[in-house]
Amino acid sequence: MMNVLVTGCRGRMGQAVAASVGDDPDTRVAAGIDLGDSLEEALAKSDTVIDFTLPTFTDDLIESCVDAGKALVMGTTGHDDAQLKLIRDAANSIPIIHAPNFSVGVNTLFWLTRKATEIIGSDFDLEVIEMHHRQKKDSPSGTARRLAEILAEVRELSYDNDCRHGRFGDVGARTNSEIGVHALRGGDVVGDHTVVYAGEGERVELTHKASSRLTFAKGALRAAKWLHQNEFESGLYDMEDVLGLREG
Repeated sequence: MMNVLVTGCRGRMGQAVAASVGDDPDTRVAAGIDLGDSLEEALAKSDTVIDFTLPTFTDDLIESCVDAGKALVMGTTGHDDAQLKLIRDAANSIPIIHAPNFSVGVNTLFWLTRKATEIIGSDFDLEVIEMHHRQKKDSPSGTARRLAEILAEVRELSYDNDCRHGRFGDVGARTNSEIGVHALRGGDVVGDHTVVYAGEGERVELTHKASSRLTFAKGALRAAKWLHQNEFESGLYDMEDVLGLREG
């Protein structure tokens, strides 16, 4: 039996994670915390933490997990470079799975995007489009950023230098090295992502649409069980590791 601490337990994702854990016969919710609750007390009852909260909580969570020696599954997005370094450094002490998206379908999309970009070559223009609910605070989504990073890696481009986030005014003609990234916000959309390969006379689109937060919650639980079963003492992993998609 794996004992899980669910952070942000009163939020929409926290409730979805708790429901998924509760439905699995091999896991149970040992503790749940939200604003004002004691993280240290909850960690003492748990083996693994599943976190879908905000970057403002990440520093305290990382420090506490390292001190307590607890495994961490993190789906929070919107971290700055200093926080990403903090996560990497913490993985020297505890096992961490950090992924922009825990959906099995989205991680298949990551894999397909890499393969399609390798096959298509450099003659197609690259665009990433994402849409989320009106309450989402970070932009672009972590998933959209990861898709753009994959495109940049395969094309030997730079995410920071070659991605154009939206277009307004007289921006000039599109360059060959440009990767467009566009964020839409509205309604209750759980998460839509599309990678567009636009060529002369043809267009290829890879799309994933999520209709329920349970898909992310179930993926995160799968990741947590993978960590627990492998008994890692430390290391930084993602869903490609969990799903066996890592090459090389």
